Amino acid sequence: MTSLEAERLAIAALGYLAEDQERVGAFLASAGAAPGDLRERAADPAFLGFVLDHLLMADASVIEFAANAGIAPEMVARARAALPGGDTPDWT
Repeated sequence: MTSLEAERLAIAALGYLAEDQERVGAFLASAGAAPGDLRERAADPAFLGFVLDHLLMADASVIEFAANAGIAPEMVARARAALPGGDTPDWT
C-alpha cells in the first residue's frame, strides 16, 4: 500500500469516527484535540497514523469501519504500516 492510499484510508477512518458523537468524542479525548482542529490536522500523515492507531485499539471498531468502508479489516493495519510511525520494530 502506498502512503497516499494509506492517507486516503485514514481520512475515511476519520470521517467514520466523526459520524458518531460518541466515537469522535473518544477520539478527540485521546488525541487531545478540539473538533475545529480536525480539518487542519487531517493533512498531517503522522496525525492520520494516530487516527488508525485509535481505530486499531479495538477489533470491533476495525471490523465496523471496514464493513462501512467496504474493505477487508486487514487493510487498516496495512495502511497504518504505510504511515509515519507505523513500522514494526525488530525486537531481535
